[in-house]
Amino acid sequence: MDESSGILKKWLTVQAYKHDGRLHRQWSPGYCVEETENYWAIASKASLVIEDDGRHWMTKENAVFLLFKNMWMNIICMFKEGGGICYYANIASPTIFDEGYLRYIDYDLDLKLYPDHVIKALDENEFENNIVRYGYSPELVDAIRHSFNEIRSLMTAGKFPFSDEAIRALYARFLTESKPFIPHS
Repeated sequence: MDESSGILKKWLTVQAYKHDGRLHRQWSPGYCVEETENYWAIASKASLVIEDDGRHWMTKENAVFLLFKNMWMNIICMFKEGGGICYYANIASPTIFDEGYLRYIDYDLDLKLYPDHVIKALDENEFENNIVRYGYSPELVDAIRHSFNEIRSLMTAGKFPFSDEAIRALYARFLTESKPFIPHS
C-alpha cells in the first residue's frame, strides 16, 4: 500500500486564475516527474482542459508542463508528431501549491517557440485590454514585461527550460515512473 499511495501523491492538478481571482482554466491531473526548489515538472500523455465557461477539450500532444515557484512564467513543452518540441510560455505569477493544487495567475501575454526556432508573441491585445479591465498596477505591468523579455532571451539562447534534451529526459522519466501499480503476489 505504501508504494501506491506515494505514486498517487505524484498526480497533481494545475489551475490557472485571472487577476480578479476567477478560475480561468484547469487541467486533469498530470504526473509530477520532478520537483526542485525552482519548479514542478508535470508530464502527461493527454490532458482534459476545462475552461471557465464550461467548455472542455483534450490536448493532442504528449507534454511536460514546467511551473516555476519564483519566476513569472510557466512553460508547456509539447512534443510534435514530427519529432520537435513546441514551447508555449505563459507569463504568469509564480506557481504555488495550495490545498493539493498547483495554482497561478495567468497574465495573458504569451510567447511560443516553434521547433524551427521561430519565436512568436501572442495575446498582446488581450494583455493591453486587461491592464485596464483588471487595473494592473504599474509595478505588475513592469514585472510582466520584464518576464516577457527574460523568456524571449532564454528562448533565443536555447537555455533551460527551452532545452529539448532536458525536456526529453523529463518525459522519459515520466514514461518509466508512471507505469501502472501492480501489487506483489
